[in-house]
Amino acid sequence: MNPKSMTWTGRVLTGVFTLFMLSASIPPKLLGMPIAGETLAQLGWPPGYALPIGILELICLALYLIPRTSLLGAVLMTGLLGGAMATQIRAESPLFSHILFGLYLGLFMWGGLWLRSPQLRALFPFARVAAEKS
Repeated sequence: MNPKSMTWTGRVLTGVFTLFMLSASIPPKLLGMPIAGETLAQLGWPPGYALPIGILELICLALYLIPRTSLLGAVLMTGLLGGAMATQIRAESPLFSHILFGLYLGLFMWGGLWLRSPQLRALFPFARVAAEKS
């Protein structure tokens, strides 16, 4: 894959991740929508935690979208997604639709960052290792 197509693919993955966060995750929490509190209550969290979680998500997303702080934002968002996965495990939610959803989001987020960042690709290269001849 050439660098230009990698960058554009990364931007698309980043866009999909961003659109999900800005449409389905962050607004219900920041706007105090009943679904956010109800969902948290079903998972064992007090409903009052919706706003702080929404603010944290927004901060992490903003850091992720700023090129100079994108790595910090991705690391912080990974922690947040890990906490969401742990909550789903504790609530004994379904594996593929609920527990692993944080993993799916993380793959879009990190995949987008890796594809659009030559520095990250240099740090974490995916290279084929040639088999040694005996």
